[in-house]
Amino acid sequence: MSDDLFAAIDGDTAPAAFAADSEGSFAPLAARLRPKNLDEYIGQSHLVGPGRPLRRALENAQAYSMIFWGPPGVGKTTLALIIASSLNAVLEQLSAVTAGIKDIRAAIDRAHKRRLAGIRTILFVDEVHRFNKTQQDAFLPYIENGTIVFIGATTENPSFELNSALLSRCRVYVLKKLSEEELSDLIDLALNSERGLRDLKLKLDDKVRQAVISLADGDGRHLLNTLEMLSDLAAEDQNGERVITYAMVGAVAGRRLINYDKGGDAYYDLISAFHKSVRGSAPDAALYWYARILQAGGDPLYVARRLLAIATEDVGLADPKAMTVALNAWDIFTRVGAAEGERAIAEAAVYLALAPKSNKLYLAFGKAKEDAVKLPSYEVPLYLRNAPTKLMDDLGYHQGYRYAHDFPGAYADGECFMPEELDGRQYYEPSDRGLEQKLAAKLDYLHQRDAQSKQQRYSKEHREQMAEKLARQFKSS
Repeated sequence: MSDDLFAAIDGDTAPAAFAADSEGSFAPLAARLRPKNLDEYIGQSHLVGPGRPLRRALENAQAYSMIFWGPPGVGKTTLALIIASSLNAVLEQLSAVTAGIKDIRAAIDRAHKRRLAGIRTILFVDEVHRFNKTQQDAFLPYIENGTIVFIGATTENPSFELNSALLSRCRVYVLKKLSEEELSDLIDLALNSERGLRDLKLKLDDKVRQAVISLADGDGRHLLNTLEMLSDLAAEDQNGERVITYAMVGAVAGRRLINYDKGGDAYYDLISAFHKSVRGSAPDAALYWYARILQAGGDPLYVARRLLAIATEDVGLADPKAMTVALNAWDIFTRVGAAEGERAIAEAAVYLALAPKSNKLYLAFGKAKEDAVKLPSYEVPLYLRNAPTKLMDDLGYHQGYRYAHDFPGAYADGECFMPEELDGRQYYEPSDRGLEQKLAAKLDYLHQRDAQSKQQRYSKEHREQMAEKLARQFKSS
């Protein structure tokens, strides 16, 4: 195929897929160091290492549509460029942030013309999760008929953000943050490559190297951008070397917010770790994850709301005070602001982490809700109904009701407050932890009084019959 053929179609990117000026001295360092083949590629060894799926596909000149899912700066776009170059295909690039249906149609039209000329097109869509369902659906017929090989890049979970029709036509590959070792290799490449910063003769010690790596947080592009800024600050010493100091790293960094999209998976991963730490009675871990959430720009009030959920789900009646502590922390934050409020939430997190744990109330309420959904809407027994009118009184409403305060301990032993069909049904079974120890003893005492009562609403045999009937009902459903 000739270069003229490629040039004849507007919007083409050369088969090599790398712009010539990316090597120019004015291009950003990340662009100048962009790898041109898999051997130069740093990271994602689980995908592109020897014998791994993507490397094998490229070695066999196989092309199929795929989704790259991973955080920023881990090589999603670069990998698409390498694939296009390896397959000698034309790369069409779209950004879902700025492109619309018109842009999609234009790209597809160019791909169709190339197909007629025997030229393969790879259509790369960055931030593909930003396209709505209609825009995503626009690719489907052209993926199906082979007009394009589709590659989408996303930082969001594709299971939630991409429609099932598109997902079913693509292979999903998960790209991981770059490891510290890989980031260190990237620093070496930047310092020693003729396309990088070699001519500046930069020098940095191990402490500075580690600071730059930590600052990058697995983001290769961020690391290279940081190095480039540091190279501008470094001054020549008497040996003609430019020394990057730890203070320079601090000056460049300021307070970097670690990648944390409040609508994305990184957000829920941190929240999940925090919740599990409190549930697991690990106060130090709870404080660490809470600090990570704040460092990343998270909303402290979301953490306060999560603590309220923990108080009811994981602490429950083992320590009812936990709910008050969590609610007070929320109130303090809204009344006095972040400085004191963040500490109040931290205090609540530690309290809940060390509180006795019980999910018995959570489970009990779940069972009750399940019965309300799955079982018939049983009638309220007449003796439990009010009788505000003569007609209702004549119909038997309220008759036979036993007023609790008329009995010893304000307990009408033997009474049933359930529908007749659910007589004996038990949801709440206290644990042996915290206050629930006392609640369990109280419940045992009440059950003993019921068993010994001479005024039982229904007999023991009746309860057993209802339980058997209920079991059959659940089994059949």
